[in-house]
Amino acid sequence: MRTRLILLFALLSAMGLRAQEYTKYLFVYFPSNDNENIYYALSTKEKPFDFIPMNNGQMVVSADTIALKHGVRDPHVLRGDDGWFYMVNTDMRCAEGWASNRGIVLMRSRDLVSWQHSTVHFPEKYKGTNFANVTRVWAPETIWDPVARKYMVYFSLLTNDGTIPYDKVFYCYANEDFTDLEGEPTYFYDRGSATIDMDIVYNEKDQLYHGFYKNEGSHGICKVTARSLTPAKGEAPGSQWSAPSGTLQQTKVGVEGAGVWRLIDSGAWILMYDCYGSGYYQFCESEDLSHFTLKAQTQTKGMFTPRHGTVLPVTDAEVERLEKAFAVK
Repeated sequence: MRTRLILLFALLSAMGLRAQEYTKYLFVYFPSNDNENIYYALSTKEKPFDFIPMNNGQMVVSADTIALKHGVRDPHVLRGDDGWFYMVNTDMRCAEGWASNRGIVLMRSRDLVSWQHSTVHFPEKYKGTNFANVTRVWAPETIWDPVARKYMVYFSLLTNDGTIPYDKVFYCYANEDFTDLEGEPTYFYDRGSATIDMDIVYNEKDQLYHGFYKNEGSHGICKVTARSLTPAKGEAPGSQWSAPSGTLQQTKVGVEGAGVWRLIDSGAWILMYDCYGSGYYQFCESEDLSHFTLKAQTQTKGMFTPRHGTVLPVTDAEVERLEKAFAVK
């Protein structure tokens, strides 16, 4: 009987895994400096770099409804193990200048269609501290911290009072319902000069966190690694990270907005980045997250002009909901 129960459990588990099999990729992005809203595009696992915009190439979330600045940039989406999707965005309008934003937008959804949202306005939340003096809070992202058992939100900060003289990466933990940040920002990482657009993934093979970021000095993508997201007790903030790699992009033009994701049915990773001055996105493949080969160079034109965003593998059921809400006609 015990053997039968074990086999039944294994069968049900396998059925559950098949039911959650990923079949397509969802690209979440904003399209331009004069259109800072959230857009979706889909690709197939057979042609992962050929994205087709959803909703007839129109926005799926209007920044006017969610952001204090009525503009959002750099959307990052995380699939939580708790059944929620978590999105964070830069709350900014480019027309007001590159040092015009003062906070971020936190969002949460069960279905990738309807989103709860709240804003974190640093001058108000951190009044009386140096964090109230931010001139920008850029490119927030979210990752689950298994030690703290909380969602960590990390972002780059610059202040106008000299306490943070160039863009450095800080983090906070989100509260339980993902509507606010807990406590003051904690220093996370910087390379000694402006460090932005950090994207962190965990690789089970080497049991390391890999943090990709834009090296503003060379306009390239570099990487650091760590055994844990936060330093060991008694160690200095930021000391958990390795020395930085060299640049990883497979082009000589300026790049930004690194995003790293796994191919479906494969152990391979994809590093994508926006060749923002050249009119294309590049997608590079790696087995070890250190050595990358260019796989595709996708032109950004017509209805598909993605800027810094996220690619998320999705299931048939999720695609069905998305297509019902944002059908391509």
